[in-house]
Amino acid sequence: MRDPYKVLGVKRDAGADEIKTAWRSLAKAVHPDHNIGDPTATERFAEIGRAYETLKDPQKRSRYDQVARMAEAKGQSTEQTIMQQRQAAREAAERAKAARANAEKIMEELARAKAQKAQKAAAAANPQAAGSESPEDMVERIFGAKAARAAPNQAETAASAAETEKQREQSSGETEETFAEEEQLATGTGPAVFRSRFGILGSLVRRITGGSTQDKAPEKTPEIAAEATVTLEDMLKGNWITVPLSDGREARFQATTDISNGQVVHLKGQGLKLQGMQRGDVAITIHLSTDSRFTLNGLDVHTTLPVTIENAVLGYETMVEGLNGPVKLTVPPWSGSDQVIRISDQGLPDGHGGKGNLVVELRLMLWEKPDDKVTDLMRSMREGLFL
Repeated sequence: MRDPYKVLGVKRDAGADEIKTAWRSLAKAVHPDHNIGDPTATERFAEIGRAYETLKDPQKRSRYDQVARMAEAKGQSTEQTIMQQRQAAREAAERAKAARANAEKIMEELARAKAQKAQKAAAAANPQAAGSESPEDMVERIFGAKAARAAPNQAETAASAAETEKQREQSSGETEETFAEEEQLATGTGPAVFRSRFGILGSLVRRITGGSTQDKAPEKTPEIAAEATVTLEDMLKGNWITVPLSDGREARFQATTDISNGQVVHLKGQGLKLQGMQRGDVAITIHLSTDSRFTLNGLDVHTTLPVTIENAVLGYETMVEGLNGPVKLTVPPWSGSDQVIRISDQGLPDGHGGKGNLVVELRLMLWEKPDDKVTDLMRSMREGLFL
């Protein structure tokens, strides 16, 4: 539904009387009975009615205002969140580059140590001669004494960190955990930094000591957040939605009838690609576009039908707009505004051959000009006098 304030043409701080006056004026101007040649009159009339239903009720109006404020605040914070994620990705790439440089240096030292050992063996000399260098001495020379003391326990520590990382990935659906790890990498503190800095050292120690040579899975690039607007037509036709990403690329996903407003669609492996890291994901938040004719409730499609007094009392047959065109509808005699009529198999498809319902909500309407006879009759009925 469009902004009810804009539909009625009133300000957000408008009073109840001003809203009611605007609704009456617009309802009279666009009433279908007075705009027979206008095919959009019924849609506009129904939209005005829905807007008034929202704003005349203090609780509904308060809820709408609260949701609108939250949507505005979310829109302002989305850009900041994207920039933070990109900054974290750049910093992670720099750390990965530095780690690879250290690894190359370590491998060179390891090759030199092996060459010295081979020369000693070929010369039938003492393999433990003073000229040879132990793995612990080599680690101390490269990283310092503190790293050398920590080296013997790195294999066990790295294995524990890998198990922790696996459990984290299995339950990483929560946004707070993802941002917490990014913050640790950005500030240089926390378990994420420990795994990043000491993973290579642990791998080296395992190779020197003859332990497992299986490499640890590389760190995953932070996901890219994006938003997409999906229309009712997109859902019905299964259209492919193209979403621009913050890095200049585009991502695509197919709209289905089971998506809902606010749902987050995850596209695996379509995020940022950084050297030495797993490719990240794209998280797209869905915003369903409002339709002036229909509202959705699961697979059911709701619409409104204005009914005059004589048709509500006597009943009649008419045509109502459905998803696939006009649908025949019978309004039973003595129908009120609290009554709804359900037409089966005219809603959204469920993907298994079935469909929801088209739910028609009746709206009892008075004539534009008062009728003296009807007024006298209603007054007589209220006062208990029957003519």
